[in-house]
Amino acid sequence: MMHAPASPLSPSDDARTAPDALFARTPDLAEPDTDRLRASIRRYFLDTFDRYESLFQCLANDEAYIVKPIPLRHPLIFYFGHTATFFVNKLLLTRLIDGRLDHRLESTFAVGVDEMSWDDLDEAHYDWPSVAEVRAYRDRVRALVLDLIDHAPLQSPIDWQNPWWAIIMGIEHERIHLETSSVLIRQHALKYVRAVPDWAPIPATGGEPPENGLARVPAGTVRVGKAFDDPQYGWDNEYGEHTAQVESFEAGRFLVSNREFLAFVEAGGYRNHRDWTEEGRQWLAYSQAEHPTFWVKKTQGWSLRLMTHEIPMPWSWPVEVNYLEAKAFCNWKAAETGQPVRLPTEDEWYRLYDAAGLSDPGDAPCAANLHLDHGASSCPVDTWRHGDWYDVVGNVWQWTETPTYPFDGFDVHPIYDDFTTPTFDGRHNLIKGGSWIACGNEAVRASRYAFRRHFFQHAGFRYITSHAPAEAPAAYYETDKLMSEYAEFHYGDSYFDVPNFSQALAQRAIKALGDRPRRRALDLGCASGRATFELARAFEHVTGVDFSARFINQGVQLIQTGQLRYTLADEGELVSYKTRTLAELGLGDALERVEFFQGDACNLKPQYTDYDLVLAANLIDRLYDPARFLDRIHERIVPGGLLLIASPYTWLEEHTPRAAWLGGFKRDAENHTTLDGLKEHLAPHFRLLTEPQDVPFVIRETRRKFQHTLSQLTIWERL
Repeated sequence: MMHAPASPLSPSDDARTAPDALFARTPDLAEPDTDRLRASIRRYFLDTFDRYESLFQCLANDEAYIVKPIPLRHPLIFYFGHTATFFVNKLLLTRLIDGRLDHRLESTFAVGVDEMSWDDLDEAHYDWPSVAEVRAYRDRVRALVLDLIDHAPLQSPIDWQNPWWAIIMGIEHERIHLETSSVLIRQHALKYVRAVPDWAPIPATGGEPPENGLARVPAGTVRVGKAFDDPQYGWDNEYGEHTAQVESFEAGRFLVSNREFLAFVEAGGYRNHRDWTEEGRQWLAYSQAEHPTFWVKKTQGWSLRLMTHEIPMPWSWPVEVNYLEAKAFCNWKAAETGQPVRLPTEDEWYRLYDAAGLSDPGDAPCAANLHLDHGASSCPVDTWRHGDWYDVVGNVWQWTETPTYPFDGFDVHPIYDDFTTPTFDGRHNLIKGGSWIACGNEAVRASRYAFRRHFFQHAGFRYITSHAPAEAPAAYYETDKLMSEYAEFHYGDSYFDVPNFSQALAQRAIKALGDRPRRRALDLGCASGRATFELARAFEHVTGVDFSARFINQGVQLIQTGQLRYTLADEGELVSYKTRTLAELGLGDALERVEFFQGDACNLKPQYTDYDLVLAANLIDRLYDPARFLDRIHERIVPGGLLLIASPYTWLEEHTPRAAWLGGFKRDAENHTTLDGLKEHLAPHFRLLTEPQDVPFVIRETRRKFQHTLSQLTIWERL
């Protein structure tokens, strides 16, 4: 079946989905009529929340929620709760709400969705709630968000400075997990899944795919990057500007089908490691793969695993593989044909998209296997025609050669600083075009999603031939002003003879310990991690925890590579480039004793306990609920252990609601200092060991501008 629409994502003649039944599209956030805007967001939220819950009906029993489908991800109970707690955590940050619904669940389900170094996948640390408990919690979140949509003050447009951005972010985040959870269900054992009518696949035909060929994509200019006032929701990595001149190349008319990929399998592609990258060979050794992961070899032939069942192999459907397999196929085909066969870059995919004349989904059914418009599976590779090619968008995601990177002018959203920046590591490659379940932001041209090269999505590939090199973006230097300043603050030079603050605190902490045990330490609010490494000089094991994954990533980079690279503002647009290594700081031996995790100091997970020392440096006046932190921190420290709190007591309402300040105000007509507040909250479980001490620190902003601050250090012994 072939479709050649005049407007590629407009309805086709035989589209099977009525427009009023379509899964809601991303709303226009610049709609001036706020009643209409509320109504569109309400529908968008309910469509998403309900569709997500319906996906979990594919699980056969409660055990299916708790058993991990694959070792590298949490069990599905995590994902069932995670998208709901995401709403609460982000709404708190924008002050649309002022309290949590369930501290325990919102801690348990906060982070842990990708194979990042700070994700905690140790099952011993988790006492998963029941399915019924999570379902009841989701009902509470549904009611909370609907009440906000119906009654919270609203001004149009909703840009990313608007508190309502958190609501749209929560909806789009759940749409991402609609896809990632469907992949995990597909990877589950068959005994844990069941067929559900709402998630029926497209009926498979026994036809063979056409022979793949190439069609030329003319040279041209690619321009991408969203403006910050764009009326369409976007993730941080979509913003900024990027322009590239792309040479002409030839692109496969079709995605690589199961039939086309079979030739690689039968040629010994998985046994002959010649065509694999070094990373690919390591994955083969680990996985022992002999064919694509969703292929099932049976005595009567090949089958294909779908979400809830297996079917006889549909040879005309696109093959679904990870990047490493796609890359090996291209290398094999290049050797077989003598042509420069490879995967496209992100820029080349954009050039193909533009040459095909495509546009974002509208209010009519897509003329592509996209946005859940046509069924819950792939379909034959010759179904949806887009210019001279097929499936330029839709059916399955398409791997590219490009590791994700920031555009010029990139910025992070203040309430979700770890969406993209942790993936700027050269290990996450961009996928383009969307799949049959890609919807909302995932289905638009501007979207940029990246995954580890060994991960599986509903992803396949299209190959191209080109003599132009597939150049990766320039090596990444941290250029964000705040992050660069903190990199220098932690690991850089000392200024005006003021010692390194993190090192000084760690040294004072170690001295204060005396002959106390030095087994475990916790660096809370560790930021870029220097004190974590310094404490490891004396402790057997040190854990650094910070709310921001961007900060943690600097410590993780040092663990993984031993170095940290960043730029420093000198004057105007002039910058200098710096590299710091653990070896030159004398911290190379600390690597084996240090780990970093993302966490909320006011709502820590239960495994963070039994510490001989807890350091909270420049943290207390950045917490949204410092009293809760102080009232509970004794639970984390062994009797006789130490708590060190250092802070300049710079209370700001942007971090801490005025009513939650510990001090810095009049009480009963008398000055009530932060030290008074600390004593008040810590006295039941701690004694103050020494008089408070001022510890100076200097933060470099430019070559000639610095911040000089005094942080008051108090040392407390757990009773």
